[in-house]
Amino acid sequence: MKNYFLWPTVTVLLCAKVGAQQEQDSTKTLQLDEVVVSDSRFELKRENSGKTVISISQEELKQNQGRSVAEIINTKSGIEINGSRSFAGQNLSTFVRGGNNRQVLVIIDGIQVSDPSGTSAEYDLRLLNTDQIERIEILKGAASTLYGNAAATAVINISTKKAKKEGLALDVISSYGTNQTEADQNYNISDISNTVNLTAKYGKLSILASGGHQNTDGLSAAIGTESDEVSRIDGNFKVGYQFSERFDVNVSAFYNKLNSDYDNGFPIEDADFYFTSEQSRFGLSSAYKYENGSINVNTAFNQITRAFESSFPASYDSQSYVLDVFNKYTFTENFHTIIGVNYIDYKTLFFEDYNSNTVDPYINAVYVGKQGINVNAGLRLNNHSEYGSNFIYNINPSYRININSGYLKFMGSYATSYIAPNLSQLYGPFGANPELDPEEDSTIEGGLEFKLSDTFIINAIYFNRKEDDRIEYVTIDPVTFESQYRNAAETAHFDGVEVGVQSELAKGLSFDANYTYTNSKEGLALRVPKSKINATLGYVIKDKTYVGLAYQFVSDRTDTDFATFSEVTLDSFSLANLQLKHEFCSTLSAFLAVDNLLNEEYTELVSYTTRGRNVRLGFTLSL
Repeated sequence: MKNYFLWPTVTVLLCAKVGAQQEQDSTKTLQLDEVVVSDSRFELKRENSGKTVISISQEELKQNQGRSVAEIINTKSGIEINGSRSFAGQNLSTFVRGGNNRQVLVIIDGIQVSDPSGTSAEYDLRLLNTDQIERIEILKGAASTLYGNAAATAVINISTKKAKKEGLALDVISSYGTNQTEADQNYNISDISNTVNLTAKYGKLSILASGGHQNTDGLSAAIGTESDEVSRIDGNFKVGYQFSERFDVNVSAFYNKLNSDYDNGFPIEDADFYFTSEQSRFGLSSAYKYENGSINVNTAFNQITRAFESSFPASYDSQSYVLDVFNKYTFTENFHTIIGVNYIDYKTLFFEDYNSNTVDPYINAVYVGKQGINVNAGLRLNNHSEYGSNFIYNINPSYRININSGYLKFMGSYATSYIAPNLSQLYGPFGANPELDPEEDSTIEGGLEFKLSDTFIINAIYFNRKEDDRIEYVTIDPVTFESQYRNAAETAHFDGVEVGVQSELAKGLSFDANYTYTNSKEGLALRVPKSKINATLGYVIKDKTYVGLAYQFVSDRTDTDFATFSEVTLDSFSLANLQLKHEFCSTLSAFLAVDNLLNEEYTELVSYTTRGRNVRLGFTLSL
């Protein structure tokens, strides 16, 4: 006899204690009166911030269950993560405001993370498990004053989960989905993901232990018939202790491993190649609070090993040590300051060991005026072991006019950033050039934000970026295809507009949309769209069921066809995604995600596979 009533029976049993527990409020799809941190490191109301910081809350992450961190971030204004719609092991390129990977800084729990052995020294977003993340803030524009090297176009500030409530708690998140192209709609289960988060909090002690695994199969990396498999395992362990009201310490350990098959890149064809990327990170953070401020210490040791098995095998071993010590001081309720020192040491093994380090003292001040005038300004002295000392700075004024229960805010900023060549560009196996000069960037922004009560907010930002000594990978011998990293002789210019709107159209019905226009006098880089639109319409039914319909438009881009070594134009495309989430009770919820709902055919990278319509079903069990 088939167990037709098994699922309803399990649901009833799991929800038996619903009356004794507090239900989650699913209706809070908008967070218009939010607090932002990334632009100042102080908790500021959004109305007092001179930036349009993008906040991705825990609720939004839950409403996008089954999607990767890169896929979620790729729906935000000013950002294009190329490769996030393709084969799961595809390299990701994060383009923000016309920039590239090496101009985007990723921070996890207060620590700058990167891979010194990588060609762009970026952090690999493929290593992240969405179900282990509590919140993401994205600060666009030059932010090197607060965050140092690489923070030229954006900072992606990620906070992982931690124990929040007294006692023992367990979350089990599982999902099962397809992984298929537009032309082969077989609907086989080819993508399985499981995560377990265990937390304990007893008085001053808090503990989190988390582990996850994802296995994806069914697609070929390059357009072909061979299936390439991708697997990821990850775990983290965090312990925090509140010694007193003034002093607390948190220690953490993270482990991530990504295994992926991949295909030949020249010529692009099926091949039995694979790579492994393994990362271990150990961190410590502490804060000592005194009457008007706090002394904070964030430090971590990070080790990454990567190995490639192909016709040209290679392996890399890199290490980084990060120490950030800063004092936060509040002179008055309107004036806050941060004074700190940031030390980073990078080391990597190519043919031999190479290393570089920076020692950066910095200061930042925030003034929040009662009459609506706000100023955020800072200065950093970058001391690089190879390139000496350089000043970088920012000034970010804003002016707010209160209008009933909302406001009209005018914003402007000017900021500089300094990006030293990374170890791979200086000494790596491909195109190394020890004579490279650092890149110097500057960004001007201006715009406004209008909030009408708690149901509507719209903002528009114009940006203008300038890059001097831009580092490029250029062919120096067209016969042998010998290439090298070199500084561009000419200044590169980028400008554009970002517009965003959030609105509650009716009770439970929300609308979120953004538009980005990016332009360059010298021409945009490969795969960077000039125009991009994202829109999401969400509806909450009786506080229990969320239905979301998302739309994305990406305009024409250029790419290189390596079969002919000529530039080609990739056609624009539009994608629609559907998300359903239902809370049976406070302990059990389930979701259904359908990506590329209309099964559109499109190209993200020439000669590489993209995903067609795919379906994913999953659940979250909280005990």
